[in-house]
Amino acid sequence: MASGQERIRQLTERMVRKRLFVVLSRGGATSEQIGSVLPQHLEYMIGLEKQGVLFASGPLKSPEGAPLGDGLTILRAASEAEAHRIASADPFVVNRLRTFEIREWTVMEGSLGLKVNFSDQSLEIA
Repeated sequence: MASGQERIRQLTERMVRKRLFVVLSRGGATSEQIGSVLPQHLEYMIGLEKQGVLFASGPLKSPEGAPLGDGLTILRAASEAEAHRIASADPFVVNRLRTFEIREWTVMEGSLGLKVNFSDQSLEIA
């Protein structure tokens, strides 16, 4: 029987170990403030997506009565400094509607499923 450390090595040796950066954004803005900058924010995020920098992004649900504007973004960046530069240029941050924290994240396990239907150009993500 393998030792604890040996078993860990066996279980993790084929894992992907993909380094990404998580941007945890904190808001506090009104819905009117968010709405006024949302088009620029979406254009910025879509641009990052098209460049292959953005892995995933979206708003976090606020508890009832809490301020709006929290979000989570996962970036493909070469370094924390690069991730910070990217997050700092988000129009929500530029307009002081959000602050952020960056955490390095190593993807080890999980799965991603895609289904593309050619007949109607629909896509399902599982």
